[in-house]
Amino acid sequence: MDEALDFHKKYKGKIQISLKAPLDKDTLKLAYTPGVAEVSLAIAQDKKLTNLYTNRGNTVAIITDGSAVLGLGNIGPEAALPVMEGKAALFKKFGNVDAIPIILNTQDTEEIIKSVKAIFSSFAGINLEDISAPRCFEIEEKLDRELPIPVFHDDQHGTAIVVLAALINSLRVVDKNKEAKIVISGAGAAGTAITKLLLSYGFKNLAVCDSKAIIESSREDLNGAKQEIAKVTSPNIKGICPLAYAGADVFIGVSAPNILSPEMVKSMAKYPIIFALANPNPEIKPDLAKKAGARVVATGRSDYPNQINNVLAFPGVFRGALDSGAKSITHKMKIAAALALADYVKNPNENNIIPSVFDDNVSKIVAESVINESKKLYK
Repeated sequence: MDEALDFHKKYKGKIQISLKAPLDKDTLKLAYTPGVAEVSLAIAQDKKLTNLYTNRGNTVAIITDGSAVLGLGNIGPEAALPVMEGKAALFKKFGNVDAIPIILNTQDTEEIIKSVKAIFSSFAGINLEDISAPRCFEIEEKLDRELPIPVFHDDQHGTAIVVLAALINSLRVVDKNKEAKIVISGAGAAGTAITKLLLSYGFKNLAVCDSKAIIESSREDLNGAKQEIAKVTSPNIKGICPLAYAGADVFIGVSAPNILSPEMVKSMAKYPIIFALANPNPEIKPDLAKKAGARVVATGRSDYPNQINNVLAFPGVFRGALDSGAKSITHKMKIAAALALADYVKNPNENNIIPSVFDDNVSKIVAESVINESKKLYK
């Protein structure tokens, strides 16, 4: 789209570094030499003082290798930079968090881990972005275990938090509960994280499908991450994915366009819930899903009702983690964030199950929920 190219060309990107302290002939001696030496000496004695004397406490690194850019695939680090700048802009706009895009010219798992460990001292948090599965799981797990700051893969957990919030309210609309039969289409980063978070919250009747079939333990073509999914879900059925849809109360798609037909929706339980989140083209168009009997339909797009968008989660999650000094973002924090989002919607209905991304209070209530949960963990 020429308009988007012209926009980026005009501004030369979307972010910049700006001064927040005065810098003139009277303050230069404090901000830089000779005064800054006293600050450096103080930090040399106690590294924790970096958050007091520098901007580190409000700075997050956005790390990508460009291997799984939303809707674009493996386009490489340079091509991913405009997306990472956009992410940084959202961090600042919605959470007042200073985020720095860092694009890595490697897709080797160990090299990425090594690179992040080498630079983490400049940051109070690490946001992993658009790194392909299953490598993203190992990268996040190792960094979260070995670094003393929060590590958060937004493609996984940001999506999962907002999906859980939207699902809680959707089930209220159709008067169903945690016994609902749920099918998740897509077993990449988002699908795996959604599965784990729903299980943590108490949903038990889950089936997960990949591009080939239902994920279950008799399949011999599963990677390690999918083998774990097979262990914790209990579909009680084998074979092609439509077999899982039959009688299901909920379809959550984080997969590919147009894979859910109206006939498949009709095979689901009464008043089915459809989250068709593939971008830019959903698994089924909302009007088709509604005509087939769906009661609640959500997508990842802003031009339909019920947009499930990560921006509802990650700015507030990081704001809360940074303000509370959390060393990790736990499952309980993610669930607390999801509950805060769900409860913020008063009297949900089929066209209003999740807050608007432009509601200024959203990041605040998410941050507060993370802070409160962090206090329980670190008290």
